[in-house]
Amino acid sequence: MTGSVRLALYDGAMLFEAASALEVFGVDRGLADPWYDFGICGPGRTRLGDWLSVEALQGFDALAEADTLIVAALDDVAADPPPDLVEAVRAAHGRGARIVSLCTGAFVLAAAGVLDGRRATTHWMHTDALAARYPRVRVEPDVLYTDEGTVLTSAGKAAGMDLCLHIVRTDHGAGVANAIARRLVVPPHRAGGQAQFVAAPAAGEPGHALAGLIQWASAHLDEPLTVSDLARQAGMSTRNLTRRFVAVTGLTPLRWLHHQRVHRAQELLETTDDAVEQVAARTGMGTAATLRRHFHRALGVPPQAYRRTFRERGGTAVPDGLRR
Repeated sequence: MTGSVRLALYDGAMLFEAASALEVFGVDRGLADPWYDFGICGPGRTRLGDWLSVEALQGFDALAEADTLIVAALDDVAADPPPDLVEAVRAAHGRGARIVSLCTGAFVLAAAGVLDGRRATTHWMHTDALAARYPRVRVEPDVLYTDEGTVLTSAGKAAGMDLCLHIVRTDHGAGVANAIARRLVVPPHRAGGQAQFVAAPAAGEPGHALAGLIQWASAHLDEPLTVSDLARQAGMSTRNLTRRFVAVTGLTPLRWLHHQRVHRAQELLETTDDAVEQVAARTGMGTAATLRRHFHRALGVPPQAYRRTFRERGGTAVPDGLRR
């Protein structure tokens, strides 16, 4: 679903989240053809945050034809969202458009009834308010983003960028999403189920205690790494390493390795002609049978079916110079 993407802005929309969507979907870097037809919709001149205003090129009525509608975060979750925006979201959802909220934009989707019966998230500071006001929403307070097919929501700030890259990954493949991440100097992939890092720095931040270890492990995924190997590399006990890993990533070291290996397998299936046996070896899964089992469990399809689906939808491989 790569067609038209419309970002809905309104007075009080937050600048960071809006800019994240614009950077990802609104800049054609020549990585895939066609790229998204991006536009900004709103009630004329719109205030972002406390100090910047922009002129929307189209009104909310233009949202009616969007293939993907993105609602930026709002600054006051206690206030009722704009009724015309709520109605536009409801109508777009009714005709099958993909609806995306960034951070507290989830309150707009909830007001439109789009989140009823669905998993959703928002910034951790406001998950209780979302759950209390909209009890039919299955609020998940500890994840970075949720993907319910045609309805997607993100937690706060950087998680909005994670969700935007996840959408690109879904539409164009991991290679294109990773290339954009490199351009923006952000982590190429954080799984939606990962914790929100409420009080912990991201693992990839320079100087963080685990940053060097994670970089090293990512470069050695083809090896049969164990928790003991990671602990030895980090100069920690396995117990201390596990405690720190969970605090920083929300995952145990083994689960983090598993996620990284599956993700690397996705990249290789999309961007190379390696046989499944080769992909298994390059991702540290050992045998094709092990790869098939873990890949199917994580993504719901076997590796060959994933590769076939990606290529049939016109996925674009990234030039060699941009691959990891």
